[in-house]
Amino acid sequence: MAESPESAPWWTRARAWWEELQPANERGGHGDRGALARLRRADVVGAIAEEATLALFRRLGYRDPQRLPRVATLAHVLAHVREDDGRPFGRAIGRASFEDAKSAAMSDLRFRRLVAATGEEEIAREFRRAVELAGAKVDVADLARVLLCFDDEDGRTRRRLTFDYFNAGAAAPRETASENAATL
Repeated sequence: MAESPESAPWWTRARAWWEELQPANERGGHGDRGALARLRRADVVGAIAEEATLALFRRLGYRDPQRLPRVATLAHVLAHVREDDGRPFGRAIGRASFEDAKSAAMSDLRFRRLVAATGEEEIAREFRRAVELAGAKVDVADLARVLLCFDDEDGRTRRRLTFDYFNAGAAAPRETASENAATL
């Protein structure tokens, strides 16, 4: 099991990292356009070598280098997000209602590819495409949660993502914040 970050919830830390990189961010900072551009162009191995990725790794509270490839995947995907709009990731790419298959930003076939993704490069590619299909507008903290917990042993994250995508949330099992933290 992975290490748990201290103090602030890790998804809040990922959002704060993303906000600091954005040009003309709300805190009056200038952001880091160069880091965002390099992360957008990089593959996972290239993203590992970026200082911004290592800053995210540290901010999340990790010490185990085995987690660095997934954090690099997250940094690469978050670099493609332009707006943190509060819509959970699965809802941003999914259906407006369970019955309305045509309303999804991402096709069912492409969604199945996303959920079946395994290697870091494949995961990065499928999530990057999903973010693009959502108009680069998703809930940054939720995207971080989904990506960092994507390989949880019991498959809870992929199931939750599926319920959100199909807008079948009323039928979804409920989770608590402590369950999410435990899978990180």
